[in-house]
Amino acid sequence: MPENAIVNVRQRLLNNMASLFVLQGSNYLLPLITIPYLVRVLGLDNFGRISFAQAFIQYFVVLADYGFNLSATREVAIRRNDSERLSSLFSAVMVIKTGFMVLGFILLLLVVALVPIFKRDWPLYIIVYLAAVFGNVVLPVWLFQGLERMRSMIVLTIFSRLVGVVLIFAYVRSSGEYLLAAGLQSGSLILAGVLACIIIPRIGRVHLVCPTFTELRSVLSDGWHVFLGTASVCLFTNSNVFLLGLITNPSSVGYFSAAEKLVRAVTGLTIPIAQAIYPHIAALASNSRDAAYVFIRRLIRLQGIFTLVLSLLLFLFAGQLVALLFGNQFKASIVLVKWMALLPFVIGLNNILGTQIMLNFGMQKTFSRILIVVGVFSIGLIIPMTLWLDAEGAAITVFVAEFTQTMTMIVILKRLGILSMILNGTSSDGSYAR
Repeated sequence: MPENAIVNVRQRLLNNMASLFVLQGSNYLLPLITIPYLVRVLGLDNFGRISFAQAFIQYFVVLADYGFNLSATREVAIRRNDSERLSSLFSAVMVIKTGFMVLGFILLLLVVALVPIFKRDWPLYIIVYLAAVFGNVVLPVWLFQGLERMRSMIVLTIFSRLVGVVLIFAYVRSSGEYLLAAGLQSGSLILAGVLACIIIPRIGRVHLVCPTFTELRSVLSDGWHVFLGTASVCLFTNSNVFLLGLITNPSSVGYFSAAEKLVRAVTGLTIPIAQAIYPHIAALASNSRDAAYVFIRRLIRLQGIFTLVLSLLLFLFAGQLVALLFGNQFKASIVLVKWMALLPFVIGLNNILGTQIMLNFGMQKTFSRILIVVGVFSIGLIIPMTLWLDAEGAAITVFVAEFTQTMTMIVILKRLGILSMILNGTSSDGSYAR
């Protein structure tokens, strides 16, 4: 590859990473600003109720997203120079996401009508659903990422989230306004989505068309294994808050939710790296698997050091961070943060093994099966652990599930010989058992 081309690729990667870092920062850090205020104004129990509702609605967000964050992003990158094909893809994805949103809303109505624990707070679930799921549908991050126009998405997202933060501080003044707080927390996605729809035709020459049945089937098929993997991840991440709320009480949910938000915010620092390099590794692997191996080997070293430092800092300063962000009333969250402190390192590693290696090297089925098995294992573990240790049991379960996923991927990739070729720099002929 010519030197100028290499420089351009590196510059594009760095620009994408920088943009995604800012985007993830707004996604994680801005909500953390409002948590101490909401806990003080709404009370720990109402904060826990909102966290439980958000965890429940996250299942419907995963359904509506259907793995398009990866599968559709890849297709957009391929079709971005063909306006008609790109418009066909965009329309097919939006039709499918809208269909899943309607289906999910029908299921939600059945749940809140038939299950007493949900029926008591039915307005809360409806509000969070409309704000979170509808917002996810109308905000096509996957399109902007595939077009490599993340700066536009960053401006929209940060502006919308800042509006939400300002409105929370301005209008949420008492414990009785928890419904308004729940809507404003998630509703910023709707504002960002509406603004995105306005500028989409200008940045990508994209317009709505009537997608063909073949296009719809192709889009569904392409996202299927990613959807299975995403849904399985949701089992051992999101279900912790959800099952904790079913088994214990809103206060325990509040303590755990605060601790998890802090840990996930730190872990989120690795997400921009993963999102930016995913299409780059895909391009390398399609041309030369050996080149992809070299890139991944460097990634493991650099990201491993970075995430290990993050984990150690999170463990050592858990008390100070919890007190600074959430206040002294969240002392019970400190031990939960320490149990989950290694997650940045573990999740960073399993992202490389799963997303960057397995998905890019044609191992989608293996990837989804691992996540399904680990998800079921996590559900089976969290119930007795929560009954035994309350919120601390949920925190332990989160770590055990993520660690199990990582070790499983290591074992499989080692048996296939892929891990040895990556770590040892051994030349390959591109063939291996799947």
